[in-house]
Amino acid sequence: MKRLSSLLLLTLLAACGEQALYAKLDERQANDMVSALRLAGVPAQKNAREDGFEVLTGEADFARAVQILKAQGLPREDYDSLGKVFKREGFVSTPVEERARLMHALSQELSHTLTSIDGVLQARVTLVVPERHPLSDKVQPSSASVMIKHRPGLNIETLLPKVRALVVNSVEGLPYESVSVVAFAAEPTPVAPPIPETQATVPLVLAVTLGSASLGAAGWLGWRRRRAQNQLALEGGGHD
Repeated sequence: MKRLSSLLLLTLLAACGEQALYAKLDERQANDMVSALRLAGVPAQKNAREDGFEVLTGEADFARAVQILKAQGLPREDYDSLGKVFKREGFVSTPVEERARLMHALSQELSHTLTSIDGVLQARVTLVVPERHPLSDKVQPSSASVMIKHRPGLNIETLLPKVRALVVNSVEGLPYESVSVVAFAAEPTPVAPPIPETQATVPLVLAVTLGSASLGAAGWLGWRRRRAQNQLALEGGGHD
């Protein structure tokens, strides 16, 4: 049954003319996008390439598919980990470069952590941690700004204090009141407009016809193969 559903989906995409939405994706990104589109009623599939995966949909569904993925915050942004940022490449970094890389890595790690919260689609953290001057007693306070894009309906007010606490506890010397958080609700997932019956029937009938023809051809070839095997078995038994 699963193979039949996949065959019909491929046939439907072929009948409508498939078009690539995104390419050079990792498999997790491709799976998330295909799942979101299918849940919204848009036929989609992933295709493996040498440079990664691509996500395909029918030409007629292309514009709506783009809107759905945008509303879902897909594809997810790739964040740099501490290990990736500080990967040794044979060059000696200056203290200024090391500090800049550390701030970038911390911002990326925090952004990645926030996007793992249920309901958060995108997050970006910007840290400002002034360098301490050894000859000055005056300490400049650190600060952080957080931008969050979340699903509609999420109770963001209960989430904001937890977001601030997470950022404060991740950066040394960062006061709670110096963390600003701005949250935006994403656009609702677009609802498919009603399609005229005649317009919707043509691709469906074509897809079903092509799918039935494919299944019929596969069944006929299987029957011919079994018949040939039986004939050979009978001939072999006659010689004995």
